[in-house]
Amino acid sequence: MSISERVGRTFNSLAVYNYRLFSASQLISLSGTWMQTTAQGWLVLKITNSAVALGTVVALQYFPIALLTLFGGALADRLPKRTVLVGTQSLAAVQALLLAILVLTNTVQLWQIYVLALLLGTINAFDSPTRQAFVSELVGPDRLQNAIALNSSLFNTARIVGPALAGIVISVIGIGQAFLFNALSFIPVIAALLLLHRDELHTSARSARENIFHQVGDGIRYALRTPSILIVLLALAFIGTLGYNYPIFLPLLAKFVLQAGATGLGALTSAVGVGALMGAIVMASARQASQQRVLVAGFLFSILLMAVGLSHFLPATLLLLAAMGGAGIVYTSSSNTRLQSLTPGPLRGRVMSLYLLLGVGTTPIGGFLVGVLSAWFGVQLTIVLMGAGCLLGIIAVTAYARRFGAPSTPRTVSVQSVVDELEQDLPV
Repeated sequence: MSISERVGRTFNSLAVYNYRLFSASQLISLSGTWMQTTAQGWLVLKITNSAVALGTVVALQYFPIALLTLFGGALADRLPKRTVLVGTQSLAAVQALLLAILVLTNTVQLWQIYVLALLLGTINAFDSPTRQAFVSELVGPDRLQNAIALNSSLFNTARIVGPALAGIVISVIGIGQAFLFNALSFIPVIAALLLLHRDELHTSARSARENIFHQVGDGIRYALRTPSILIVLLALAFIGTLGYNYPIFLPLLAKFVLQAGATGLGALTSAVGVGALMGAIVMASARQASQQRVLVAGFLFSILLMAVGLSHFLPATLLLLAAMGGAGIVYTSSSNTRLQSLTPGPLRGRVMSLYLLLGVGTTPIGGFLVGVLSAWFGVQLTIVLMGAGCLLGIIAVTAYARRFGAPSTPRTVSVQSVVDELEQDLPV
């Protein structure tokens, strides 16, 4: 394949107007979100100097996702996704503005950060599964894998830009301005959602407005009965709980291990983003998200996380974080693509809510463990233990996949066959 053909395949989804508009606005908004994530961690440590307090904030921010995201996925399957996203993005802008006002007026207290973190988590419980499922409506099934990989590229470009800007803003202007910039960054994405060509959206049939608890159960049963989906979700349970705790362990590394300050924290977070961006670009030209790729990437991520915990030096830590970011994005992008490709449209929101529940909603457990264990055993040993837990989980899931013969390629499933099968289990 020529270079021009590879480039064309890598950026294939950008030929779609709706995707191009939405992704450009997302780059701005996500950069602001990463600014707030970095600033929030630094603000909590500045106020309390406590790893436990930082872990509590992270836990509160992600706890609503664990509690509510399955219902958010069910609503994503029965409501217009564009309308839902306009509402959730508007609420997130208000949350960021409130936090900015509290900091800029020097009235911020720890309990207020706790409450606003809980509010943001509640918003994200409905926003995230809808946004994940909305990608397929923007580009259609033929460009889905490419669009997911490009989304990962945007996310990780923002992970590079946002924390770096946050470090500069915090050092030069102040923490409050970082939250204010995030509030303003929601304006482009809300405008983009309103300007989409609705007649060009690839909308699938929405699920009937029946009992929402039954609908949540339908999604869970479908995942449990589809081995290739179950393998992805089991692996994600370990990686999500123990590995994806960047908002807590990076500030702890910067402050207590590397003594790198706010600018160093921005560099650490950006290093993860640089590696992840490279991995996402590679994934954008890939043809298939295989089960083997998911498990191998999870294995490499776990090993690199343990290595980060053993490093005492900033340059070595930056290199390891970049490599870990690359492995991590190959893992998440492959998992995301695999799940969305397997799942019929009327169930996609619910399956993606399971993806978010295990990948993000388990963060309160992991965040609390990192905070408490860091206070007991130190930051570095805690990170090594978390990486070891991820590694053991991936090994166990690999053994499960081999024993029960889960296929490495998705089986073909029609929407009607899934609906018929699920209806047999619904109460009369």
